[in-house]
Amino acid sequence: MERKVFQLGDVVQMKKPHPCGNNEMEIIRMGMDIRVKCTRCQHSVLIPRAKFEKNMKKVLRSAAADGGIVET
Repeated sequence: MERKVFQLGDVVQMKKPHPCGNNEMEIIRMGMDIRVKCTRCQHSVLIPRAKFEKNMKKVLRSAAADGGIVET
């Protein structure tokens, strides 16, 4: 199975919605754990990387496409 590709600043769609009803989350911290912020209510949650990769459906908006961090 191919590993999912995501980076800091991406907005991702999750399989299960947040209690506010939104299933779009922005990645705000990466490491062994991933911190995501709900795009509707701005609540942030720390999720273990393995659980995050399992529950993430797809990347909706990439930070690189929005003019995010670009290495030269």
